[in-house]
Amino acid sequence: MSGGTRSYEMARRLVAWGHEVHMITSWREGKGLHHQGWYETNEEGIHVYWLPVPYANAMPYWDRMRAFLKFAFGATLKAAALPVDIVFATSTPLTIAVPAVYAARRQKVPMVFEVRDLWPEIPIAIGALKGRIAIEASLWLERWAYRHAANIIALSPGMKTGIIRTGYPENKVHVIPNGADLELFTVPLTVEQEFRRRFEWLQDRPLVVYTGALGMMNGVEYLAYLAAATRLLMSEARFLVVGSGKEWNKVRQIAHNLGVLNQNFFMLDSLPKMAIPAVLAAANIATSLFIDLPEIWVNSANKFFDALASGTPLAVNYRGWQAELLEESGAGLVLDVQDVEQSAARLVEALKNPAWLAQAGKAARDLAEKRFSRDKLARDLEAILISTIEQ
Repeated sequence: MSGGTRSYEMARRLVAWGHEVHMITSWREGKGLHHQGWYETNEEGIHVYWLPVPYANAMPYWDRMRAFLKFAFGATLKAAALPVDIVFATSTPLTIAVPAVYAARRQKVPMVFEVRDLWPEIPIAIGALKGRIAIEASLWLERWAYRHAANIIALSPGMKTGIIRTGYPENKVHVIPNGADLELFTVPLTVEQEFRRRFEWLQDRPLVVYTGALGMMNGVEYLAYLAAATRLLMSEARFLVVGSGKEWNKVRQIAHNLGVLNQNFFMLDSLPKMAIPAVLAAANIATSLFIDLPEIWVNSANKFFDALASGTPLAVNYRGWQAELLEESGAGLVLDVQDVEQSAARLVEALKNPAWLAQAGKAARDLAEKRFSRDKLARDLEAILISTIEQ
């Protein structure tokens, strides 16, 4: 399936190491489904319980909130009925804490809470969450979720800082960032060649890609402006967006207005995770993008770590810990979100330098292997869960 695979990757490793894992989740596609209520499957030894709740980033904000609440209510009853030694909840949304806390208290077992985004800090910052009552209720839910957690896992150092600011004990917050799936992104040269041959507009031309969501926070229109500026300096360079989301049509329209759509800027619908290695293998540079908002700098974007795993140089247009990581390691570029022309010049300079591309790609893969291997991070998670049970 498209989207994040962190929970699946962690869970299948826990199963392989001898643990019994029950996963409660939602079927959100809204198509190809004949079930009206809960149904169960076995995915590589993981007992998965699915509740059909259609969801997409393109849905209006309050429709997404209703989807979250519907799932939270159903998951509360399901989680409480499963005899377990520990409950592990991974958020966003914060409402996921409701079934987790209820199940943990009902069964008198500990709960570990994973924070994948600082919510509601980011929705408040971008103006998606408005009104004093809604904001105060969300902040109360955040602190309530933390208060009932025996330990908390944050996906970045900045997220850890944000959690500690709420008064939660520092010694109980652990950082486990998104991981690099080394085996999945280790592909033969033929995979890259086959992908490039599929598109007449690509072939042997330089390629810059974005693979991920096209939501309000992602600001993928930046890539369209970058493509327009780059076209004046390096006409053969190609830009490719692979993804879906609320801003898809907006990005497409901006690219059309700039005269780059289907010229040097192309768009494909989202692909399953298994298809992404081919895209990144064909890319000379992969990108991770966000709007100009400091609150987002604490993110731990999947696409960033996928690029590291594939050994593809990265370009980001934001500051924070990931930008510092690229600058320290030499694994990529930090572009100016405000100055597109300067960013285009830096990008072209990199694309024209095969030695830099090779060195940056090697640095990216080295980071993936030494610091962000999914196997290593899953072991870190296992250790936290076991120590929580034993406390």
